[in-house]
Amino acid sequence: MQAIKDKLSDMNAMRKAKAEAREEENAEKELAKTRVQVAKEVRMAREAEAAMDLHVQKAAEKVADHERKFNAQDDPMYHGGASPASGHNTSMDGPPTPHNKFL
Repeated sequence: MQAIKDKLSDMNAMRKAKAEAREEENAEKELAKTRVQVAKEVRMAREAEAAMDLHVQKAAEKVADHERKFNAQDDPMYHGGASPASGHNTSMDGPPTPHNKFL
């Protein structure tokens, strides 16, 4: 009879040990999942930051191109030597003239 009680006691102890091991394994799996999610979010944030940097760089290049174009338009040589003092229409207003029809 004592052997049966010992056997049941051992089975209960083994069941408790297995349950604890399963709980620990599940906790480790959840921790690993969380780490993977965090790593994914960090990667996505870095990619978004890189995309935004590229966007800002392209915008800066467009601004620089526009400024160069604007500064070139103010250059008298751009208009074939015409200047506002010469009486030629160098503004963007009115009908196209030989000086502003390509702008």
